[in-house]
Amino acid sequence: MTNQPVQPIFILPEGTQKTSGMNAQKVNIEAAKQVADQVRSTLGPKGMDKMIVDSLGDVIITNDGVTILQEMAIEHPSAKMIVEVAKTQEDEVGDGTTTVVVLAGELLKNSLQLLEMGVHPTVIVKGYRLAANKAMSILNDISKPISLKDKAILIKIAETAMTGKGAEQIKEVLSEIVVKAVTHIAEEGDKVSVNIDNIKIEKKVGGSIEDTELVEGIILDKERVHSGMPKVVKNAKIALVNSALEIKNTEIDAKIQITDPSQMQAFIDQEETMLKNMVDKVIKSGANVIFCQKGVDDIAQHYLAKAGIFCARRVKKGDMDKLSMATGAKVLTNLDDLNKQDLGYAGTVEEIKVGDEDMTYVRECKNPKSVTLLVRGGTEHVIDEVKRALDDAIGDLAATLREGKVVSGAGACEIELAMKLKKYSESLSGREQLAVQSFSESMEVIPRTLAENAGLDPIDVIAAMRSAHDNKEVDSGIDVFSGKVKNAWKMGVIEPLKIKTQAVSSAAEVAIMILRIDDVIAGSGSAPQGPPGMPQQGMDM
Repeated sequence: MTNQPVQPIFILPEGTQKTSGMNAQKVNIEAAKQVADQVRSTLGPKGMDKMIVDSLGDVIITNDGVTILQEMAIEHPSAKMIVEVAKTQEDEVGDGTTTVVVLAGELLKNSLQLLEMGVHPTVIVKGYRLAANKAMSILNDISKPISLKDKAILIKIAETAMTGKGAEQIKEVLSEIVVKAVTHIAEEGDKVSVNIDNIKIEKKVGGSIEDTELVEGIILDKERVHSGMPKVVKNAKIALVNSALEIKNTEIDAKIQITDPSQMQAFIDQEETMLKNMVDKVIKSGANVIFCQKGVDDIAQHYLAKAGIFCARRVKKGDMDKLSMATGAKVLTNLDDLNKQDLGYAGTVEEIKVGDEDMTYVRECKNPKSVTLLVRGGTEHVIDEVKRALDDAIGDLAATLREGKVVSGAGACEIELAMKLKKYSESLSGREQLAVQSFSESMEVIPRTLAENAGLDPIDVIAAMRSAHDNKEVDSGIDVFSGKVKNAWKMGVIEPLKIKTQAVSSAAEVAIMILRIDDVIAGSGSAPQGPPGMPQQGMDM
């Protein structure tokens, strides 16, 4: 019987690509590593910036990890997972996005060496999980408690967040502003509660970064609706209305038949009377400032101006809620319900020209639970970068107050983690020990990168830091400005515990997810491109 050639069986559509086993793992790890390499040079006080130009020619200049990754429009599915982990870090803490990406890249890079040694991916996964859990307890052990009263430490945390960003040159001034803003909106209970949505950040080109200011109240990008209204109102009694000061149109089509001019005049007079009644309700309540979420009729504007009432219209719902929190006013849907008890208070409501636009300042509120930061700067790019720095600082402070714990920065806690995890690995038997050792070595990527970005020798720096930590100097970190190992706590380089715990757990999770993939099956036209020279296999079986 002659041997007949076996007909290949196709189980997937033509053009589908499959990458299997070690090749799939190598492609995925390499893709993740390349993403980490893109942002690595931005880490730390001496990190560099990236310029990203999109297809429309819009330019973004930043060293904020998540902004860089989102603007790069990454296509590779494994690389997208790294972008997602940076986004999670941004959502949870607001800072540490570059740290988590660099850490995930290093965990995967070190896992590749174990894979090449013949260690099975599930063994590496188990070791990484053990190491991540141990890292959480180590971080908790080396953290220090902090409360709302520790203003000096809170200022240092804000300064640490802004170091290396566009706002660094005046970080001392901005840190105090941010701490003041966060402590204003913080609410003490069993735990401190901080809703950072209650800090409004308004941007205006013009002036310099030094002109950035905190308003204990709200700034609206709105002007008076009528020039006859007062520009400044002292001891403002504020009404917030989310309905229109206009005559409503009927829900259904209606026809009015007018047979002579006097009826026409009566109709117009009736409309005017209705509008005057609306304004009378505002006057009767004692309000001298009204913010309206919808439109205000021209006739209503006239009567309000005549009564000396300041009015702004089409105020966004979010701003109405913030005004309510800042002034204590209730947002009303029906003008009929407006009375003295529903009004809020502000020391001053004033229309001020900022740059080439008029803005309304609502200031001197009693114990405001919503405040505004007005960011100024010479160009749009400068303002955007300052805003990102402020967002990071606000996120760090919020995370600090919620958790009530902080750690030393400057690579101090990463070196401590690396050394304690290495010791922990020695208590394990089996191949998981290798994975935990690999995890501990990965922790050193942060101080090593800080040293590289500052033009220092990373080997010397890591050796000096290890020596200090061997002598129980837990707070010893790298001073990138002098190149020496110093006490990070005394240098004022302090970070929230949440940044570190979130970064370590998220980096470990994404590394584990990528390591568990041993087959990549991609439809025609969507096959992930590996690095040059990496083989791709077809789907015929």
